[in-house]
Amino acid sequence: MIINAALKALRRLLTPEFRSVLWKTLGLTLLLLIGLWIAIRQIFVVFAWPWMEQLLPGMPDWAGWLSIIAAIAAGLGLALVMALMIAPVTALMAGLFLDDVAEVVERDDYPGEAPGTPLPLARSIVVSLKFLCIVIVGNIVALLLLFVPGVNLIAFFVINAYLLGREFFEFAAMRHRPEAEARALRSQYGVTVFLAGLLIAAFMAVPIVNLLTPLFAAAMMVHLHKAISQREAKSYA
Repeated sequence: MIINAALKALRRLLTPEFRSVLWKTLGLTLLLLIGLWIAIRQIFVVFAWPWMEQLLPGMPDWAGWLSIIAAIAAGLGLALVMALMIAPVTALMAGLFLDDVAEVVERDDYPGEAPGTPLPLARSIVVSLKFLCIVIVGNIVALLLLFVPGVNLIAFFVINAYLLGREFFEFAAMRHRPEAEARALRSQYGVTVFLAGLLIAAFMAVPIVNLLTPLFAAAMMVHLHKAISQREAKSYA
């Protein structure tokens, strides 16, 4: 069920029907990441780098190479922070474009079924902001755990698998169900949703490709919700 949903989502990514959403999502994701890179770099330059420069004059001449090491470490640190920011950006893009993705998938892949209903704008904004805050907090925890040997990368995947899987599935389910029912269904199929979230986290870990994470995750969770709904309908038949 999970693999089938993921394969359907991958096949859908580059289809003509997805092209409009693809360019909007990709363009906004890139702009947001560039803006974040500039902001984070500027914060480092203004607050951290002057402090490091004050330490260097008091060191022996042979210690000048420390400035080079510091610059490399700073670059790696910025790259690490940006890698962790992919998940919050994905969360934000999901709130903006999930309904567009879901409409294409439901219309083309499930033409015989009733289409879902987009969340009201105000509720969609609230849910998106909550999702964004949860993912940011989760990734701060993941960042702190990066310094714990044997836990670091595992923590990144587990935290993002849980958060992204949960929220993307609930987004897809709330197009067809009340919010409380969508959460109950996600809880009932918690292991399945978490494993699907692991695929999203793995997709997100691939450079360049991870820019398409919002599209892939949204499409996959629409397919997964459809598969679970069909299983539920058969069990009650």
